[in-house]
Amino acid sequence: MPTSPSGPTIAEVGEHQVIREIMEAAPSRANGDDAAVLVSAQPNSRVVVSTDMLVQGRHFRFDWSTPREVGRKAIAQNFADIEAMGARPISALLALSAPVDTPVALIRQIAEGVEEQVEQFSAELVGGDLTAGENLVLAVTAVGSLGGNRRPLTIDAARPGQRLVAAGALGDSAAGLALLERYGRQVPPEFVAFRDAHTHPQIPPGRGMIARATGATAATDNSDGLIADLSTMARRSGVAIDLDPQAIAPSEQMVRLGEHLGIDPWHWVLSGGEDHTIVATTGGDVPSGFRSIGVVQRGSGVSVGGAIPTYQEGWLSF
Repeated sequence: MPTSPSGPTIAEVGEHQVIREIMEAAPSRANGDDAAVLVSAQPNSRVVVSTDMLVQGRHFRFDWSTPREVGRKAIAQNFADIEAMGARPISALLALSAPVDTPVALIRQIAEGVEEQVEQFSAELVGGDLTAGENLVLAVTAVGSLGGNRRPLTIDAARPGQRLVAAGALGDSAAGLALLERYGRQVPPEFVAFRDAHTHPQIPPGRGMIARATGATAATDNSDGLIADLSTMARRSGVAIDLDPQAIAPSEQMVRLGEHLGIDPWHWVLSGGEDHTIVATTGGDVPSGFRSIGVVQRGSGVSVGGAIPTYQEGWLSF
């Protein structure tokens, strides 16, 4: 179990000191004023914005995740949305609501996790807000830049005859959640990678930009579950999507974990979310870093090898 930070609380040191701690952990010359002034976008480019929240007890637990991991995850899930549009994340804003007895060290460690993740994208934390509240809540606003004159990778632009491609894991985060629910933080060593895929998913920078540059037309990130997210794409695009069962089959290690926990690993692959894998449609070659996992057809709905998916549920906020 992670050791909870101790020391002075945010109520004891006050708002301004907590803000200084965050700015020291995630420094940026754009941060510290009433608003951040960002460098103008390149000619023929557009701004892309997304926002998302993490709520303690619903999206993360400190007996499962370290504060740094929570900060990393908050950025990853928001930057994945920017990537899914084919854009490049350039900055983030972080609003925090926290109980007054929250240790300052915990907030600083969250900010350090934020900094670790934004650095991977050559981005910055450029501002935010802080207030007292009953629960710890992180609200991130991500800002991205969409260069060139190609269309963004909207979810309604899949077309019959295209192939479906993916960059990243499918089901690893859900498998990690199942591990955490069974064992808590101290999981069997051979399955640690699945735990980490849930507590702080890895989001390689540039996947969405690569897909868009090579001719992809539609994309989404696997956040709510593969079938759930692709069903939205199919419905919005007015198409059918058929997944190749061999291309999305659970890995040998995931099969072993399924046997260990007594859970069908296909449940994680088809229904698990929070991998933040980019799934896109393209009429061209498979982009670098992607693999082909299915086809887009005329019709409606999502199938696996032509059959109704065994598992179809996904994450619901309410």
